[in-house]
Amino acid sequence: MSSSQVLLFVIVGKNEPLYEAEFHKSGSAGSSDSVTRQNYFVLHSALDLVEKAAWTTNQMYLKVVDKVNQQQVSTFLTAGNIKFMLLHGGRSEDSIKNFFNDVYELYVKLSMNPFYRYDTPITSKSFDSRVRAVARRYLA
Repeated sequence: MSSSQVLLFVIVGKNEPLYEAEFHKSGSAGSSDSVTRQNYFVLHSALDLVEKAAWTTNQMYLKVVDKVNQQQVSTFLTAGNIKFMLLHGGRSEDSIKNFFNDVYELYVKLSMNPFYRYDTPITSKSFDSRVRAVARRYLA
């Protein structure tokens, strides 16, 4: 299976990933373990580029910060320095920006929950299902 059929979305806190989700194109099977590991490696290696890009703009949406083979890493940086990273095979910039904005709204609502501690892993099933619904809307 081509890795461009898999989209990997990660929310990264200060020291660790807070949330991870893989989105598959409809009709495609799950990705192999080596492809999944490669995707995580690409996202992890882009973290330094995100830090560098954050100092060059005052925008929250950093656009594509890294390209590896036919894969691109788009990033959204929150005011609290939480990074939303999406590994994709080349999607329209508008759909990615809309996806990030909707997920940011979900994240803000989650962070206002008194039972959620800032910069801790996100385990809410409701958050996960809503992120997946937003991904189907913009990234399918």
